[in-house]
Amino acid sequence: MIRARRLARRFGDKRALEPVDFELARGGFLVVTGPNGSGKTTLLRLCAGLLIPTSGELEVDAERGQVGYLAHEPLVYRELTAIENLDLYGRLYRVPERRERIGMLLERFGLWEARAERTGSYSRGMLQRLALCRALLHDPELLILDEPANALDEAGEELLERELDELRRERTLLVASHAPERLERFATQRLALA
Repeated sequence: MIRARRLARRFGDKRALEPVDFELARGGFLVVTGPNGSGKTTLLRLCAGLLIPTSGELEVDAERGQVGYLAHEPLVYRELTAIENLDLYGRLYRVPERRERIGMLLERFGLWEARAERTGSYSRGMLQRLALCRALLHDPELLILDEPANALDEAGEELLERELDELRRERTLLVASHAPERLERFATQRLALA
């Protein structure tokens, strides 16, 4: 599903991603690790189509509307409620039966009781859960997740792990993590950036 050959990215004189090679087959689960500044986020943004490589080759065999991307920041509208945020994204992606899907995701991620609150009042962990709902809303075939456990408490991490366990059976996943040991049992591949 993803093939990279000598893929690299620069921002002016700064090299954000050293040349990297990897292939992620459809149905695979690739965990990307590395220290801060090693290019994990840059790599994920390239694969999501949000950046253009400065050198190398990148092939992603998924339509843009079939990619679910969880950024390092939640990227939700703080003046809107959880339902309004997801409804907006659902309309953009033309999600069929979006109200039912929104309700199901909010329930699954423990946000149903807070569905009518403006997200500006949410904790950072609640925002992360909502961002995960948004990434899954349109039922993408390729999920690209940048530090999905970021700001989650123990219960949130357990919920995320249950979701990843289910998703890996029917989706292709590219996940950057500072805690790869929690994802070890899901991974079909690993990529360590230096």
